[in-house]
Amino acid sequence: MLNRYLLFLTTCCVVLPAAKAGAQSTPAAPVAAATAAKTAPRITANPAPAADTHMAWWREARFGMFIHWGVYSVPAGRYEDKEVPGLGEWIMHDARIPRATYQAYAKEFNPVNYDPDAWVRLAKEAGVKYIVITSKHHDGFAMFETDASKWNIVDATPYGKDVLKPLAEACRKYGMKLGFYYSQANDWNNPGGAAAGGHWDSTQNGSMDDYIRNVAVPQVREILTQYGDVAELWWDVPSDMTPERAAQFTPLLALQPGIVVNNRLGGGVRGDIETPEQYIPATGIPGRDWETCMTMNDTWGYKTDDNHWKSVETLIRNLVDIASKGGNYLLNVGPTSLGEFPQPIIDRLQAIGRWMSVNGEAIYGTQASPFERLDWGRCTRKGDVLYLHVFHWPADGRLLVPGLHNPALSASLLSGGAVLSTHKTADGLVIDVPAAAPDTIATVIKLRIKGSLNVTVPPPKPITAANGVFTLHADQASLKAAPGAQPPQLEGNPQNIGFWTDEKGYITWLLRFDRPGTYTITADVATPAAAAAFSIALGGVAALDAQVTRTGSYTLYQVQSLGRLTVSKAGTYTLSVTPRASAWRPVNLRSLALAPAP
Repeated sequence: MLNRYLLFLTTCCVVLPAAKAGAQSTPAAPVAAATAAKTAPRITANPAPAADTHMAWWREARFGMFIHWGVYSVPAGRYEDKEVPGLGEWIMHDARIPRATYQAYAKEFNPVNYDPDAWVRLAKEAGVKYIVITSKHHDGFAMFETDASKWNIVDATPYGKDVLKPLAEACRKYGMKLGFYYSQANDWNNPGGAAAGGHWDSTQNGSMDDYIRNVAVPQVREILTQYGDVAELWWDVPSDMTPERAAQFTPLLALQPGIVVNNRLGGGVRGDIETPEQYIPATGIPGRDWETCMTMNDTWGYKTDDNHWKSVETLIRNLVDIASKGGNYLLNVGPTSLGEFPQPIIDRLQAIGRWMSVNGEAIYGTQASPFERLDWGRCTRKGDVLYLHVFHWPADGRLLVPGLHNPALSASLLSGGAVLSTHKTADGLVIDVPAAAPDTIATVIKLRIKGSLNVTVPPPKPITAANGVFTLHADQASLKAAPGAQPPQLEGNPQNIGFWTDEKGYITWLLRFDRPGTYTITADVATPAAAAAFSIALGGVAALDAQVTRTGSYTLYQVQSLGRLTVSKAGTYTLSVTPRASAWRPVNLRSLALAPAP
């Protein structure tokens, strides 16, 4: 998969693994932008013009399963008896394994326990509506019978069978849509296919144009013609993909007129959907359909030593968060070389399924939330129905829906249907709820409103000092950017402001000072960069130039001193943190603190 730092620097993603140089992500930490449940920006759901009716099923689905499976599941993250840092499916690249050595792993790839019927039944039980599986990843190994290369599961393994055909049959049997991932321009085995940075063995050398013409284009034709309806085509790594090269692929899409195509072909081809990887955009992607792909642990392909499993709470709240912003969740599984799902994956999918069996109507076919911020959770919408996903149950039994001016026609718990009373206040609609949350992960309240939606954005509440100290957490910040630029994003657990790759992106907090004074400012920050410089301004009354220095990585945090600001009089002020263009490098920021200077 891709390097998330580069996602913001190119129209289509230049792909390196997330742990590579320049990656500004936190791959070792579960990505759960919903966990603290503080920021749910208001987004206008993308309308469906007549010309894109092929997107209707995809917008209804909201939840898909990604499957990364291939020869890389044999070494499973280990080479020469050592764990190879990084992603399981990138082991050939990361360990610089010679082509012949890597190809020998195919002789051990024998998924005798592969049961596609069981895979699809488990996906359906989890509430998944579509599956996207790797037909060929960057190691060039085709998981299907192909005439274009002998480097495939039929010709190169003792298993000797196409695994995509029985999966397609199982999907048809259970009404599951099926899509294919195909790495079109990064292939470390078929000569000429290795994109920039993908050469370390002379036998990889060759002509990219010959590879595209003789391997990639024929294989894409095969996957689009041999397996029935293909719902989605997931390109990856558009490195070295010129418009002329891309033009050899695009006519093939006519073979599947209803197919949904992502944005990673390259060559200026935008596709139907954006593909944020391992993060949830803070404001969705207005004007575009989008699909967040995310791992259950830290890797896509199976890796023996990766046991950093995200909790069920994180996975469900991610699904809710994504739906509340108008996107789809493509949640990854990495089967073993025997064709089995590791037990932690099965356990999590079954738990998600239990939640979805009760609350699925609040996910499927929903539109984005009309609310800019909900301190207690998230909201999805269908027409005159608002689904309120409550992560943090109110202790006083009163759930305020801030800024909602519509009267309620009805309010009830989605689980069990208990009717709830409501009343209007100056701050919005209040729902009287039971003393305890029926579901501690996410309890859904179904609220039917009267009339056209009428929501105003309540004014932000300024942060006040506790014992004289202001602590400004990441999830309390407003994430902003100049027109055409990318704002930073909220990510991680605990949450931080990350993906701060655009120097025109900035953040703000609203503070109320009860008295004048001078404050020392510190930052809880992580960065591998030697230094990152920015300006801190407090309204128009005070400013300072500051910088943070290398902590060692994007996951190693340190508290660093930034300097002092003086507040000359009491009042409410906006504190902003803005990169200095000439000296900005991405950082992950958990919090700022303002303490009275000694």
